[in-house]
Amino acid sequence: MAREYFSQKRILVTGGAGFLGSHLIDRLIAAGHEVLCVDNLFTGSKRNIEHLHAHPRFEFMRHDVCFPLFVEVDAIYNLACPASPIHYQYDPVQTTKVSVHGAINMLGLAKRLRCPILQASTSEVYGDPTQHPQTESYWGNVNPIGLRSCYDEGKRCAETLFFDYHRQHKLGIKVMRIFNTYGPRMHPADGRVVSNFIMQALRGEDITLFGDGNQTRSFCYVDDLIEGMIRLMESPEGFTGPVNIGNPVEFTIRELAELVVEMTGARSKLIHLPLPSDDPTQRKPDISLARRELGWEPTVPLREGLEKTIAYFRQIAN
Repeated sequence: MAREYFSQKRILVTGGAGFLGSHLIDRLIAAGHEVLCVDNLFTGSKRNIEHLHAHPRFEFMRHDVCFPLFVEVDAIYNLACPASPIHYQYDPVQTTKVSVHGAINMLGLAKRLRCPILQASTSEVYGDPTQHPQTESYWGNVNPIGLRSCYDEGKRCAETLFFDYHRQHKLGIKVMRIFNTYGPRMHPADGRVVSNFIMQALRGEDITLFGDGNQTRSFCYVDDLIEGMIRLMESPEGFTGPVNIGNPVEFTIRELAELVVEMTGARSKLIHLPLPSDDPTQRKPDISLARRELGWEPTVPLREGLEKTIAYFRQIAN
């Protein structure tokens, strides 16, 4: 049972040494909670959590969520999974295992402890969408046998498991669909468009655009994303999601590249490469549900967020 005799909780964050996980842990520690950070460090980094190692309410455990975990906690945030195409396509079988076996193991733990659990799902469940913007009721347009399906279908299966545990075992679940998020602690070699463009600009390299650069994305700054995640976990028990958490302001990839070049002062040229298989041509969240149920919407404009992200990449490049 959750420790109801005081407000401090012991919270498990899987994937806690990753980009999003480490920012979430900072917020939870600041709120007075104890945090158990679990990560196998495949894409996570000790650099992201090194400032917490001496903190009395922080604990790190190196563990792969594909295997059962026996701990005592009051709530679980399940963020463990490689999230960039370069990383999740490196070992696609393992990527699917992390999403599916990881979900089963964390749901089993939550069931035993009768504690709430949040799943970090993804906008990739919508695939290359035929609906724009994407609402939570849209079932998606996903290639089940493509190069990206290890991630897309893995996350879709994880959502299935979460809702089946909720229906069959009355488990308290929360499911959030994360859209493109950026900020400090992104992996510099994760292949995602923001980190790619910034690193190329800082190195004085040409900026590589896949396709004609007119495909669109919506970029949410990490602080906004974490605020939405915490509000979802703390929302009334009857609200399970799924709920889109992302920035509805849409930019073309070319516009992002030009902005990064301007803000870094680089002399990089824009060059074009073939569009990867199954790469979505447009991506924009409808966040009406998050506004209504969570009172949430992003507040950090792209230029402001990029300033902080560029400063971080300048620091680690030195």
